[in-house]
Amino acid sequence: MSRKHGIMSDALKVEIAKELGFYETVEKEGWGGIKSRDAGNMVKRAVQIAEEHLAENNK
Repeated sequence: MSRKHGIMSDALKVEIAKELGFYETVEKEGWGGIKSRDAGNMVKRAVQIAEEHLAENNK
């Protein structure tokens, strides 16, 4: 089973890539050009952001 749409929005991916410092690679080579380590860090950061939002909403 293949999924056509990712879970993260494009805007969130761009925001995180800029924050982590590899957005220039994305601009030049696309998302397929990033290192697997960068992709993993991007997922970790997205989870962290989601946890922060959940914590704010549960106050």
